[in-house]
Amino acid sequence: MTIRHLTATGVRNLAPVALDPSPRINLLYGCNGSGKTSFLEAIYFLALARSFRSARIQPMIQQDQEQVLAFARITTASGDELGIGVSRNRQADIQIRINGENIRSMAELARHLPVQLINPESFRLLEGAPKIRRQFLDWGVFHVEHSFMHWWQRLQHSLKQRNSLLRHAIIDDQSLQAWNLEFCAASEQIDQFRQDYIRRLKPVFTRTLSGLIDLPGLSLSYYRGWDKDKSLQQVLDDSIQRDRQLGHTQAGPQRADLRLRIGQQNVMDILSRGQQKLVVCALKIAQGHLLAESMGQQCVYLVDDLTAELDPTHRKALCCLLEQLDCQVFITGTDPDSLNHDWRKDTPVSMFHVEHGHIKESGVTE
Repeated sequence: MTIRHLTATGVRNLAPVALDPSPRINLLYGCNGSGKTSFLEAIYFLALARSFRSARIQPMIQQDQEQVLAFARITTASGDELGIGVSRNRQADIQIRINGENIRSMAELARHLPVQLINPESFRLLEGAPKIRRQFLDWGVFHVEHSFMHWWQRLQHSLKQRNSLLRHAIIDDQSLQAWNLEFCAASEQIDQFRQDYIRRLKPVFTRTLSGLIDLPGLSLSYYRGWDKDKSLQQVLDDSIQRDRQLGHTQAGPQRADLRLRIGQQNVMDILSRGQQKLVVCALKIAQGHLLAESMGQQCVYLVDDLTAELDPTHRKALCCLLEQLDCQVFITGTDPDSLNHDWRKDTPVSMFHVEHGHIKESGVTE
């Protein structure tokens, strides 16, 4: 996917934006608070109808505006053109239009424009709660397995119904068993999707990481959310009393996790911040490679504050890997010299200066 033209209004401190970005590398520089991150936020909003900076939409909307609106003309991998528009108002109402038609599915929106974000908060993928790593994993599964969403919805519905029964003082055993069967069926399918994806991701991740840093012994493993030697039904039967006491289901794919270790130690305990960022970058770039290999589809990469935690050598290595993806990339920084490293001569590169919310193209390299 490639954004050919982008407009955005009502986004934080940004003046109304109308931009024709490069199909490959886009470099945005300017002082802190000038609007660089807000511009990336507008692209992210276009892809997912939400912000990556706040769980609520209100902080994203300019004080004197009633809504935030983004529109783009996008070229697909097959060469078709799509017009995608997304708006949300202060009441959080969403309107999504694709080629002039209203759609209600944010999953359909996300499938049309897969976006990967690398920013100073990316450390949370390693140090944050398991939910963040499940979201990372399921992003990849969603984009390569079209039936994932169907099974995910079945899983969420059955889990909600089972937890509701567990919270009742008197459990209807017949109803509980029925929802157990549905929950187990959906769980096993989701787990199979995840296992297949991790098996394919591992070698790509290892290869990608080696292009950034040498970390001998680093391993990536998957915990499915229940005892690997037991069926989920058996685990649910064994833990029914504990589940009733807690009022929720303890075992299942909603408890899955990714584990990154060097030897027997968690990477968070032994790697520096810069090394951690490189591991996260390798994971996200590996997902882009796998999407391209599996579906012939490219991600759009948003890299906010390239220089944070990375020395010049590793910045250059990261940029080389992004360039090899042959996809569209938006990179921000305060210093133009730190962004404009030795890109290949055949790589289209556009540079933009961001100042007081205004974005102006300041150079193009063909």
